Amino acid sequence: MAPGLGWGLGRMRSALRDALWPPGGIVRRITLAALVCAAGPAPARELHPQDIPGRTLAALYPRDGRRDLTGEDIARYPGAGVLFCHGADGIPRKAAAAWLIGDPSVVVLNAHNFRNRRLETTREVADCFFQIGGRNYDFVPDTIELGAVPGSHALHITDDWAILRLARPVEGARPQPLPEAPTLGEGPMRLPIVMVSPGGHENYRGSASLESCAIRQVDPPSEGGIRRLRHDCNDGFGGSGSGLFDDAGRLVAMQSASLSMNARKPFDIDFHYGSALAFEGDLLIALRKAVGAPTGR
Repeated sequence: MAPGLGWGLGRMRSALRDALWPPGGIVRRITLAALVCAAGPAPARELHPQDIPGRTLAALYPRDGRRDLTGEDIARYPGAGVLFCHGADGIPRKAAAAWLIGDPSVVVLNAHNFRNRRLETTREVADCFFQIGGRNYDFVPDTIELGAVPGSHALHITDDWAILRLARPVEGARPQPLPEAPTLGEGPMRLPIVMVSPGGHENYRGSASLESCAIRQVDPPSEGGIRRLRHDCNDGFGGSGSGLFDDAGRLVAMQSASLSMNARKPFDIDFHYGSALAFEGDLLIALRKAVGAPTGR
């Protein structure tokens, strides 16, 4: 650092946070995923209809259900916030969506913001903060509770959750009501939902978005008694932690991962559908405990 500037890293971070503007200018990617309606091996190059005799291609997203998140949406889906984390250069950047739930001091988000697939620490809680209602709030670092049970060696979709407590309660913004375990059934389905992405994502031009889409399959319960919900929401990088709501506005699940949702390749449920974890099982028990509610299933 040049002499005479008089800036310590802590002061630089504070100044940058105070001057923070929501990032924008995201280039919209207008791509369509190709589905092959008959089984067969995929060619090693991009598919074209003329290359596949007897087969047809269809768009995975025949219509665009995405739009900007509005003030009315925030009122309907309260608790929507954003996780920001400082990079090695000290500059805070938007990392993911996060939710204030059940209490003005309790935040729920994805564990992969702080751990990799092998559960190794990739980011310290102290390097991050929660933004909601135009204000920034620090976390209490040692309060993090992870979905992975002690002794685990891998992070899965269904234990990709973490609960953190804020150093001070949020003011001027309502938390999301404590969810009830959803009654979804299992197997293939088409259940209309709304994905709320307060942090935006790379598949949408705006800084925050809402999308009407659908749950297409519910897997049986796995880690912690939690089900994996596969959906057709066109959510991209940066959309982790987005909330999935039913038609009544109830929080059903939290987005975990989207792989190659716009890839031009034969349809693959593990790639073209995104994955979310339901608010149930161990997650709901831990959340109820964090907000002081009864912990019964």
